[in-house]
Amino acid sequence: MTIFALGVNHKTASVDLREQIAFSAEQLHQALPALRAQTGVREAVIVSTCNRTEIYCHADLHNGPSADLLLGWLAGYHGVNATLLQEHSYCHTDADAIDHLMRVASGLDSLILGEPQILGQVKQAYQFAKNQASVGGILERLFQQTFHIAKRVRSETAVGENAVSVAFAAVNLARQIFADLNEASVLLVGAGDTAELVAQHLTEIGVQRLAVANRTLLRAEAMASKFGGQAHTLGELPELLPQADIVISSTASTLPIIGKGLIESALKQRRRKPMLLIDLAVPRDIEAQVNELNDAYLYSVDDLQGIIQENLRNREEAASQAHSMIAEQTESFINWLRTLDHVDILRDFRQQTEQLAQEQLQRARSQLTAGKSAEDVLGELTQRLTNQFLHAPTRMMRDAGAKGDYQTLAIFQQIYNDND
Repeated sequence: MTIFALGVNHKTASVDLREQIAFSAEQLHQALPALRAQTGVREAVIVSTCNRTEIYCHADLHNGPSADLLLGWLAGYHGVNATLLQEHSYCHTDADAIDHLMRVASGLDSLILGEPQILGQVKQAYQFAKNQASVGGILERLFQQTFHIAKRVRSETAVGENAVSVAFAAVNLARQIFADLNEASVLLVGAGDTAELVAQHLTEIGVQRLAVANRTLLRAEAMASKFGGQAHTLGELPELLPQADIVISSTASTLPIIGKGLIESALKQRRRKPMLLIDLAVPRDIEAQVNELNDAYLYSVDDLQGIIQENLRNREEAASQAHSMIAEQTESFINWLRTLDHVDILRDFRQQTEQLAQEQLQRARSQLTAGKSAEDVLGELTQRLTNQFLHAPTRMMRDAGAKGDYQTLAIFQQIYNDND
């Protein structure tokens, strides 16, 4: 068996490419069965977030897919050039794939080191795949051990202390640009988990003028009431944008919902008073052309590197400790996989041996029934069993000798010289 981890993330691909291969919840309903339908793919989980799209597969070793085939499927599904995707993707197998998944879930491969959201997103992806009957015994155990080590990393290392997220990075960026956020008017577009984290950070630093716009008013009202803000629908954006000093958007829309024209109109009404716009969504909520406007300052998730670098410096020691813990967990899982292979080989060997023995036993019984002497039947039975049992090992030893394969010959010598 082989375990694959294939995908792109914020380190390997731009937001343009990442948004092209992101999976919406609706797409996953068709994508998972399509992936499972690929030759040799036994189990599969797709993790798709703002900063990564990754495929995790358990596949047959001999009849399973190659990395190129999986990448070709991903490119074909989204209509992306396969060569371009290959240049910006990665593929890990077996121990490296297991280690990668555990690092991802532990927040060690995130845009901001140690951010806690990714564990919940990986759990959600696993649960979705399980509900789609796409998770079996191997990935079930792998993901459960992954969740276990991610919990340990959070509780036993400093990676979990003062945890930050993309939401925190957005708020920190706003603090650097605005001297006093208490006087700023903030508009949150979207009312999901990321937007709620942004709202939490904003209220913690004293922001008092907060508006929440969402596709469904009920969700906006729930979040606005929690943080003392005002709730609106997305249809009210033309009236809300001119009042906003800071706009932070994080919806699940597949198309931009804030265009250049909308911001241009808002700036005119603001009499050229600057606006800070932070787009945390993938695919993007705000058209990139907004950056062409004077007095509009647009940042995407890829523009948060300064905050990320500071965070990385502060957490290097904790990350090193976490990597050691993950390496131990990876080795433990690999050892478990090896016991499965051992059990499978023994089972197949016993079944094959028993089948040969039963065939020869039936032949011997037929000879006795036909009147052949018991001594002759037993002698022939012994000879036939010996020849059949030794046929494959003898052929393999001859081939190994002809090829100079001394490692195989040494293994055979160890087996047949073992007197225990």
